[in-house]
Amino acid sequence: MTEDRPRAAVQSHELMLALVRGPALAVVTLPLSILLFTLSLVSIVLLPIGVGVVTTPPTQQAVRWYAGQRRRLVHAWAGLEVPEPYRPWPRDLRGGVVGQVERCTLLLKDPATWRDMAWLPADMTAGFVTALLPPLLPLNLQLTKRMLEPTREMLLSRRVTELYETRHDAVDTSAAELRRIERDLHDGAQARLVAMGMSLGTIEALVERDPARAKQMIAQARENSAEALTELRDLVRGIHPPVLAERGLPDALRALALRMPVPVEEDIELPGRFEEPLESAVYFAVSELLTNAAKHAGAAKVWLDVLHVGAPDGSAIRVTVTDDGRGGASLGSGSGLHGVQRRLAQFDGVLALSSPPGGPTMITLEVPAGHAAE
Repeated sequence: MTEDRPRAAVQSHELMLALVRGPALAVVTLPLSILLFTLSLVSIVLLPIGVGVVTTPPTQQAVRWYAGQRRRLVHAWAGLEVPEPYRPWPRDLRGGVVGQVERCTLLLKDPATWRDMAWLPADMTAGFVTALLPPLLPLNLQLTKRMLEPTREMLLSRRVTELYETRHDAVDTSAAELRRIERDLHDGAQARLVAMGMSLGTIEALVERDPARAKQMIAQARENSAEALTELRDLVRGIHPPVLAERGLPDALRALALRMPVPVEEDIELPGRFEEPLESAVYFAVSELLTNAAKHAGAAKVWLDVLHVGAPDGSAIRVTVTDDGRGGASLGSGSGLHGVQRRLAQFDGVLALSSPPGGPTMITLEVPAGHAAE
């Protein structure tokens, strides 16, 4: 008997909330649903004469904003997660008139656009009725969730798009890396080796008639060969650091931290080895983050934390780089952090940034790692 009282109190409280929320929801959403459905329908009808090309994108953006508000409301009132089903916008979407046509085409090709259109009349009819009847309000929320969440086909399509973009990024990154290696070879070691070959030819002609001059040129050739060897070693280290290949990611990151011009306090806990491409991606991502902190943030100290953590679908390497610099970093296109983000995307990795003006800056990256090899 005592246990029934709290349960009855909870049910009474939920009923009172429904009595307030339901009518309010009905009054607000009915005119908005009717307005947005009418505008959307008119814009689509006007597509053949060109007017709809201009009106459809802003109309559909308004519908998406409205649907997004309803998703948040379902989560707040019923605790139900309703992910957005929309396809991501291409990064190279152009502006101007052509951009407007592209936006309209992309919106109309997105299945989520038509699901929103189907949801609006359902919301203004079944949703309106269930909102007015408090006991049926949860059924309105369930209906909204079912119609606004992504279908399995949408999730697969989005994943295919993401894989296509990451493959495109991987190709671009590989091409840029190849050009860098060719440029460094051409401008550095290759030029020194060519100069050394020319010097050896001159030495061969001078060795009998001017031994002193030939001796000087031999010394210079020796210096050129040493410098060329150093440049080749640096180039190889930039492709795949020897310490990373020989001793693994933890020691490679510690060595990287020691080479920084600012003090780096590191805490690295990783079990065993991981796949070579993954270790390389994490290494160069950390290298970029530490270099940015030292060169651009004006930091006096940097903290590096690297952990192997559990994840819903396996495990992950989580890296956090914190500095006491000036802050104000961004993930904008063209920035070093954007490049790190693109590199990590090839491994389904993510990057999060917190960098208020004045600092501190905290950057966290997480990359799925599977299982470490002992």
